[in-house]
Amino acid sequence: MNAAVIIIFGIIWFIFAYFWWGNIIKNKVLQSNDKNEVPSVKYNDNKDYVPTKPIILFGHHFSSIAGAGPIVGPILAFAWFGWLPALIWILVGSVFMGAVHDYTSLLISVRNRGISIVEITENAISKRARTIFAIFVWLTLVLVQAIFADLTARTLTEKPEIALPTISVIIIAIIFGWAVYRKGLNLFIATISALILLFFSILLGNRFPIIASYDIWLIITFAYALIAAVLPVWVLLQPRDYISVYILLIGMFIGIIGVLVLQPEINAPAYLGFSSNKGPLFPILFITVACGAISGFHSLVSSGTSAKQLRKESDGKKVAYGGMLTEAALAMLVIAMVSSVLIWNPDTANGEFNFQNLLQKSANIVFGTALGLSVQSIGIPLSLGIQFGILMLNAFILTTLDTTARLNRYILQETSIGKRGGIFKNRYVATLVSLIAAYLLIAFGGYKILWPLFGASNQLIATLALFVISTYLFGIKSPKIYTLIPAIFMLFVTEIALFYQIFWEFAPNGNWFLLILAGILLILGLMIVYESLKKMMAISKTNQFKSKIDERENIPSTVL
Repeated sequence: MNAAVIIIFGIIWFIFAYFWWGNIIKNKVLQSNDKNEVPSVKYNDNKDYVPTKPIILFGHHFSSIAGAGPIVGPILAFAWFGWLPALIWILVGSVFMGAVHDYTSLLISVRNRGISIVEITENAISKRARTIFAIFVWLTLVLVQAIFADLTARTLTEKPEIALPTISVIIIAIIFGWAVYRKGLNLFIATISALILLFFSILLGNRFPIIASYDIWLIITFAYALIAAVLPVWVLLQPRDYISVYILLIGMFIGIIGVLVLQPEINAPAYLGFSSNKGPLFPILFITVACGAISGFHSLVSSGTSAKQLRKESDGKKVAYGGMLTEAALAMLVIAMVSSVLIWNPDTANGEFNFQNLLQKSANIVFGTALGLSVQSIGIPLSLGIQFGILMLNAFILTTLDTTARLNRYILQETSIGKRGGIFKNRYVATLVSLIAAYLLIAFGGYKILWPLFGASNQLIATLALFVISTYLFGIKSPKIYTLIPAIFMLFVTEIALFYQIFWEFAPNGNWFLLILAGILLILGLMIVYESLKKMMAISKTNQFKSKIDERENIPSTVL
């Protein structure tokens, strides 16, 4: 099959789904209404609650949710099971599960003062469920911080030519935020100027690589995460994500054009079998693709940061549903490129463009090489295309890191301890606690040891978020079948995956740390599902639940 056919079909499908299924969720389930006052306007504090233009918020949201997931996950799923199973799950899962999960998380948070999905758990289910969910999410985000901080430091160490562009994005973002928000510079002019500066920083990066040790880069990475998590969003987080998203969108655009011009034939097998050396297709495929189809991390971004910046409810579909489908389009592009422009030959895993050989190095090398080969067809030098592809991945790994640091700050500040004025009320303390824990996890072994648990724990957050959302919709008499079916499906996937990892991976290999951690996550997940189902059965046929929500205190807990 020609890879260009997959690209064309996928784009048409995503556009159709945006207007078809997206409108069903918007009008039938959420009943979006711009007459409803949103938290960014009601509680505007110029720090966390900031009304934001949809194009800027889309950039911030998309940059935060993208990370390494839609690139690394599809590559691994393709390597283990073939391109067809991974592609089908991306096309189906993103539309009916992932985008629904992201959009409903955002709007329900907007209807509840912009608080996180964790805090909404208390409203929808119970205080005990909220506490359990908070522990679960905090642990998972610490795991994410450890993995991505480690990956960032390693990438900057191994690829010093991308260090200057990475640092330049931060500096350019601060200038951009000051010029747009404080001096009123035209957004178009500011954007073009920022992209030109970014382009020159990429060229300079090749000429002036910044060489430093892994330990130094790791300290710098954590210091950046701390600063980014406590600054007002308009100073660094919003503009940096807005600028960074152009790196990804430009990379996607030239990648798509390159494949359409080159029209490479897929040379890799469509299906490699039900079993792989990493486990059976069900459930391993569904926790491996991750962000390309559905990701629990997205619900934390939607409710933790984006809900506090949404200018009006109708922008929610563009930001959340559209953001997830754009991410799925990236995952689809990754599958199309690596299965066609790279050489599949597992018997002779050598050669500059052999998939198996490149995968032994890292997934970012696989993606960068595939992008470089694709864009050669439109006149871009191979070396520049490869560097740009690696920069894309590294930029969004760093974005995920600072977003998780901010989200964990929100989680601690929204607990009863933070509300009572304890030490976690201080934004620096609340941020530093999770970063120190992440650093200790890296000292324990780094991403190579922690990564196997990331996929299952991340997807279990999506499962729990969907159960919370379904319970909320059940209480306010809104259609819940659109979120409950995905919740039940993902529950089976994630719990079976954790069960498989405990008894077929961690226990046989004597990895007791991951075994205990996986067991804790499995039990916590089942406890929240039990609380959710119990609440659904207890809700009366009256509208008492809706009244309870409406009577909650109208003061945001995270206004500082």
